[in-house]
Amino acid sequence: MGTYIIRRILQMIPVGIGVTFFVFSIMHLTPGDPARIMAGEAARPEVIEALRYQLGLDDPFLVQYFRYLGRLVQGDLGNSVRGDNIPVVNLIFDSRFAITFQLAIVATSVSILVGLIIGVIQATRKNSFIDTGMMLVTLGGMSMPVFWLGLLLINFFAVTLRILPVAGWGTLAHTVMPVIALGTGSSAVIARMTRASLIEVLDQDYIRTAYAKGISETKIIYKHALRNALIPVITLMGLQFGGLLAGAVVTETIFAINGMGRLVIDSIRQQDFPVVQGGILIFSISFMVVNLLVDVSYRLINKRIDYS
Repeated sequence: MGTYIIRRILQMIPVGIGVTFFVFSIMHLTPGDPARIMAGEAARPEVIEALRYQLGLDDPFLVQYFRYLGRLVQGDLGNSVRGDNIPVVNLIFDSRFAITFQLAIVATSVSILVGLIIGVIQATRKNSFIDTGMMLVTLGGMSMPVFWLGLLLINFFAVTLRILPVAGWGTLAHTVMPVIALGTGSSAVIARMTRASLIEVLDQDYIRTAYAKGISETKIIYKHALRNALIPVITLMGLQFGGLLAGAVVTETIFAINGMGRLVIDSIRQQDFPVVQGGILIFSISFMVVNLLVDVSYRLINKRIDYS
């Protein structure tokens, strides 16, 4: 397994370079001049040109990109062009990344738990009234946009009932609505996948043999069937985590959470390109690391999987 992990980490390097090139290209083509933003709208043209020369913005595109890549290898994501020229690393990791990561982890955990429970209930009661009703519920969960569900939750729990805070982060009460808004769609997808995968496994011959031997249904489902049904579900979980990171951008904006997603949105509005580049890069690296962990977890679920 160690060789496989090293090989996967090496494969992440060109993917990461491709992400940096794509993001840097998009930022380079986006209208706006970082030198003018830093100097201010009232700055004289000669001051702006001098700042452009100082920042290397008048160099060819590839020269600028490889300079950026060289700083990136050293852990330097550049400085914000707004405010006090603060390093991007400080802006991202000064609690911003921790908040977004906590939100994504809690939403992922809740969506996995709820999705697995609903999926198992549906699979064990296939084509019943309960299965049909839960299928309609999961279909509704998959269809609701995060921003719309978030606004509904605010209106009901914060405005009408006044039992939850409308915005912010830091307490258990603050996490309830953002986690529900962010994790509902993911839990619905996981439930549908769990149902389909578990139904397929329950139709296998070894499951019928286990029933014939008199093994209890609970033991058959949770010890034998569910473990084999989890492989495609775990793959989906890794992909859903990436979706939750992207959804955190919308969720943090709706609930006024000072996380990394909101930082990226504010930076886009302010044309703070270094912060946008750094935020997208951190999101991409997080997604690649999670997918690596998902691939490694296959062996924990099924010992027969060979990474060679």
